[in-house]
Amino acid sequence: MLVLTRAEVESLLDTDLLRAELAKAFADLSAGKVSMPTRIAALVPEREGLLAAMPAYLPTAAALTTKLVSLFPRNTDRPTHQAVIVAFDPATGSPAALLDGEAITAARTAAGSALATDLLARKDAKSLVVIGTGVQARAHLRAVARVRPFEEISIVARDPSKAEALAREFGREFGRRVGWHDTVQLGVSRGDVVCACTHSPEPVIRREWLKDGAHVTSVGYNTAGREVDESTVVDALVVVESRAAVLAAPPSGSNDVNWPIRDGKITKDHIHAELGELVTKQRPGRANDRQITLYKSVGVAVEDAAATALVLRLAKERGVGRAIEL
Repeated sequence: MLVLTRAEVESLLDTDLLRAELAKAFADLSAGKVSMPTRIAALVPEREGLLAAMPAYLPTAAALTTKLVSLFPRNTDRPTHQAVIVAFDPATGSPAALLDGEAITAARTAAGSALATDLLARKDAKSLVVIGTGVQARAHLRAVARVRPFEEISIVARDPSKAEALAREFGREFGRRVGWHDTVQLGVSRGDVVCACTHSPEPVIRREWLKDGAHVTSVGYNTAGREVDESTVVDALVVVESRAAVLAAPPSGSNDVNWPIRDGKITKDHIHAELGELVTKQRPGRANDRQITLYKSVGVAVEDAAATALVLRLAKERGVGRAIEL
């Protein structure tokens, strides 16, 4: 069995290659070529935590994988999301590799958002706003900034001092100024593309704050609430990774979409498309430059399978990792 540490996985992750691999995987998912049950989880109520299992078989990438991921939102001395991924030989079912899953989760989620932004955002989008200062916010800054020539990139958080610190850090990384905003409302109102990367139970995206023509990506997950308000979902052209996944009960589905359905504001048919249907042009993207578009991500196992297959291919080519006997 090949073992890859987080540092090794990070060294092998290429944002542009990953975005291309995810496009193929999403197309296969929408075409029914993937075996992927919805996420299941064991709950740890005294810590508001859970341990979820996410298996998938992606034949075109010869990827048979499962991710075990924990979500412990009270963590302060370590990440709230922690994960490992095991890859199996699809010919024999034998365990083939064990990988750190945190780096893959962050990278594949952000690469999916970058793909959605490329397919849905206005071609002349000039400003990118990222809400949050955690792992996903960092990953989104790196990935989404690559799909449009943004003139303005900025960060917003409920703690403005954290937004300012992250803006300085990424200003040095990007070699250009990265801004920050005092309030979430101000930040959202400035964005042509807005990426919500929070664990907030209260909406950080509200329709009255958004510009006409804005594209919103929401990757936050919280069983107690939602990241995007009802009015935004009702008004937006909504795209998801998987209809089945987003409409499922927790720990798979999205309150952002399911609560407006529950309350009779929209129906299931309000979901315009899966990302794979946009990739293959089975469904159109935005209708005009004034339309609000929303990509609501819940994270699906085929993303982990595609990312893992890419990492393992590059590890083999470059001789990265070490083999162990179980």
